[in-house]
Amino acid sequence: MSETYTVVSTRDYVEGYIRTNGYWLFYRSFGEPRKGTILCLHGGPGGSHDGLLPMARFSEDGFRVVFYDQLGCGKSDSPLSPHLYTVERYVEEVEGVRVGLKLGRVHLYGHSWGGFLDTAYAAMFSRNLSSLMISSGSSSSPLCVSEMWRLRAELPEEVRSVLERHEADGDFSNEEYLRAMDEVYKRHLCRLDPWPPMIRSLVEQKRRGSPGRVYRLMWGENEFLPTGNLRYWDVTRELGRIEVPTLVTCGRYDEVTPRNAEVLTMGIKGSKMVVFEKSSHTARYEEPERHREVYGQFLADVA
Repeated sequence: MSETYTVVSTRDYVEGYIRTNGYWLFYRSFGEPRKGTILCLHGGPGGSHDGLLPMARFSEDGFRVVFYDQLGCGKSDSPLSPHLYTVERYVEEVEGVRVGLKLGRVHLYGHSWGGFLDTAYAAMFSRNLSSLMISSGSSSSPLCVSEMWRLRAELPEEVRSVLERHEADGDFSNEEYLRAMDEVYKRHLCRLDPWPPMIRSLVEQKRRGSPGRVYRLMWGENEFLPTGNLRYWDVTRELGRIEVPTLVTCGRYDEVTPRNAEVLTMGIKGSKMVVFEKSSHTARYEEPERHREVYGQFLADVA
């Protein structure tokens, strides 16, 4: 018996490559900008745009919705130099995509790491935005990590002991360790059972014990163990520079906890915070209709 899982069903789209800052990036665009353009930033670091495709539904509401794979990700160029994989260069890349595709002022959406990145971009280039949407993001890696460790302290003792034992040995690919991490993901990444294919594929990559070069350079082995160049990143003091309508969302059980969303909301004047009460880190899959309603209403109000 065959099965299908529809991620997005909408009108025709355009895809191709754009060269910015010396490298080719893959992009995909849905719809026409009758009400404006939504530019979407994916998570990771080191993910791809595929997991954000449910956002393409807003093309049916009169928006052009543009996705792209960041440098080192998906179908885009993957140069070897580690110096290219920094928040600062990725902020420049967002601006390069916006200018190169002639998008004008955009409604900027970022999820997870993309929510860190769109916050950093908005603090520098607020004038280029019509609105800002931060989904399961943060303005501070240290805050994000401390909150993740708070969640970890609430795990069953037997799960915590497995994590601690194998981390002490540096054995992150041990099957017992990966099963313990699965328990973390079931609570704080996606609470659906079974997981949708996109989430299952992501977790299977993690289970192979290879988080990917970009993820390792910028973050580390996993959520709990930041060793990359994002470890001390913090733009909380710069949030006052953001002067556009802003929506901040997260899941009640999110690994990037509601405390991160509260700090963002307190720092960005006039911003609105919504918590998806039945979700963890992937509300667009866990509560798709509520997610559509919340973002649809925000876009209708600001367009």
